[in-house]
Amino acid sequence: MLNAVGQAQNILLLGGTSEIGLGIVAEFLSRGPARVTLAARADSPRIDAAVDQVRAAGASEVDVIDFDATNFAQHPAVIDSAFAHGDVDVAIVAFGTLGDQEALWQDQAAAVSSAQTNYTGPVSVGVLLGRKFREQGHGTIVALSSVAGTRVRRSNFVYGASKAGMDGFYTQLGEALRDSGAKVLVVRPGQVRTKMSSGGKEAPLTVDVEDVATATVSAVLEGKDIIFVHPAFQAVAAVFGVLPRQIFRRLPF
Repeated sequence: MLNAVGQAQNILLLGGTSEIGLGIVAEFLSRGPARVTLAARADSPRIDAAVDQVRAAGASEVDVIDFDATNFAQHPAVIDSAFAHGDVDVAIVAFGTLGDQEALWQDQAAAVSSAQTNYTGPVSVGVLLGRKFREQGHGTIVALSSVAGTRVRRSNFVYGASKAGMDGFYTQLGEALRDSGAKVLVVRPGQVRTKMSSGGKEAPLTVDVEDVATATVSAVLEGKDIIFVHPAFQAVAAVFGVLPRQIFRRLPF
């Protein structure tokens, strides 16, 4: 359970090599040491660096669990293993892919793969996490959603549609857990400066990993259920939500 200064004892990162996820873990560790479990593909070329990063940030112990977002039959064993050392104070769902958005909507296999990673995988682990957190009666599930899911745009609609579904699932998972003592926080960044986004043009209101991490940990401590990382995005999303489709389609993004 988080103590008075926000120190966790046990943190789970699903998507154990995610730059944003690792940033959030490091922000929690700045408040005190904790056991950290990184769930990622065992053959990931980035897992050793992720372990080193978490240790350097102050983790008392680091465990690695082999995790494939689209191997749904494996997910119950992954979650059971993550809870083998006791209650999990914070579970961060931070995996996903972006991909070439113009290619995705024209390639059936690629679109299905994207949807499985960005939507079905998070739902699969979310159901399992919801059960565990309800049983333990405390802790927070952090779901990394996206502003792209608040109103799906033509420019990235395969990705945005999956994020919209994920966002809806986790906001309502929070409602389902409301009386259990456990909470769900849905985090909606805009574009974040990471390796995944480095190849494209920087969008307005782009933020750094550290911005996401600081906002997320603060929101967990304050018991919030939804945040936009850049404050301006809440107003932007509200405007987008009421724009007629004929006008929305003309926006240059």
